[in-house]
Amino acid sequence: MKCAFITGAAGFIGGYATRIFVKEGWHVLALIHRTSSPELEAMAANSSVTIIRGDVTDYDGVRSSIQAQMKERDLDLTAIVHCAGRASDVGWRREFRRTNFESVQHMVRLVKELNAGRLVFVSTTDVYGLRDFNGETEEELVCAEKPGNYYPAFKIAAENWIRRELPADKFSIVRPAQVWGVGDTTLTPRIVDFLRRSRCIVHFGKWRGRNRWPLAHVKNVAAALYATATLPDAAGTAINVLDDENTTMDEFCGILVEVFLPEKRVGSVTLPMWIGAAFGRMVSGISSILNLSRPFTDPSFYALKAVSCNLDFSNEKFRQFLARAGQPTTSRDEGVRELREALD
Repeated sequence: MKCAFITGAAGFIGGYATRIFVKEGWHVLALIHRTSSPELEAMAANSSVTIIRGDVTDYDGVRSSIQAQMKERDLDLTAIVHCAGRASDVGWRREFRRTNFESVQHMVRLVKELNAGRLVFVSTTDVYGLRDFNGETEEELVCAEKPGNYYPAFKIAAENWIRRELPADKFSIVRPAQVWGVGDTTLTPRIVDFLRRSRCIVHFGKWRGRNRWPLAHVKNVAAALYATATLPDAAGTAINVLDDENTTMDEFCGILVEVFLPEKRVGSVTLPMWIGAAFGRMVSGISSILNLSRPFTDPSFYALKAVSCNLDFSNEKFRQFLARAGQPTTSRDEGVRELREALD
């Protein structure tokens, strides 16, 4: 029976990835660190998921657990889908290195020692750096030499390690943009919390909120993970995951106000970049010293840069892969409807 080992299976992306592999008839070995989820427990009760508790950086413990389950259930480790990691723009360097780089070294070692089929690594479009883009393809884009933040820096280091250590047929890299959807505990809550406190949607710099904010619905990310784990021509590739709709920063903030703060009326204002930069550096500095999982307030300096650039990348390869894998894409309207339904 085909089997996928999915790290961070109780998390946002990992949870959706687990569902799609189970739906397609795979057995999932789901690695969780501390807490599970009701849906994961329900799938485990139906014997479609085996929950493994452990730390993704504990190589010996994780390997032993996988080997025991493979032997007991007669499973072939067809794919390792590495979703776990520190998704933040603040914190200690050593924490980013441990969770976003050293864990990848362990996954590569698992592929080699357990003769796994393919490693699918969840990276980010942040590896390209924060600047204005204009629809470039993966072939036209290169990773930034100085990404300016530990999060993309160690994603780049992890990608380079995978390419050095594994042959092309043993890996795929998925680079989601700004992941959103029901269950998001990072991006959406941060923006909503800011909008709840502010009387205005605040933009900085020349774009005045008209820059593309590259959304990637979590269902599209999960579908991309399944496609790159199964399609022969996905081996050795890196693909961007973005929704088809070109949503501006101002539009996305407006959507979140309509969904989460329907009684609130907000305007829109643009401030000079230097004002936001001074405040953002202070927020980032304090938050990183305290090793917070998210800034104590927004915007952080990195977030400020991200929301002020035109992050417009091509998603053509993603669309082609999903079509060949028989996976539907989730539209922005569908995603917004699901957010509303989740609040009812």
